[in-house]
Amino acid sequence: MEAIKASIAEIKARGQLTIPKKIREMSHLEEGQVVTIIPVGDSLIITPKRLELDEARREIKKILKASQMSPEDLLAGLKEERETLYREKYGKKKA
Repeated sequence: MEAIKASIAEIKARGQLTIPKKIREMSHLEEGQVVTIIPVGDSLIITPKRLELDEARREIKKILKASQMSPEDLLAGLKEERETLYREKYGKKKA
């Protein structure tokens, strides 16, 4: 799967979120398809197939093992990515 830069999307009044076209195409997501949303810390993983909780845990463990990352590394990286996106959108973060 080719790397795509992080995208910013807005949650609408009814909780609707539009996944950018490039990401939908890359992930083969189609209209009406069901996705699973898995909370990980203060982040979300959206997967295009239904995963039962135990299967989702196994998949996350496999990904972490293959990338040689710890859950702490993953969460730290997500925090770093959010801070970068915040700076890009709103400018320097005030102390």
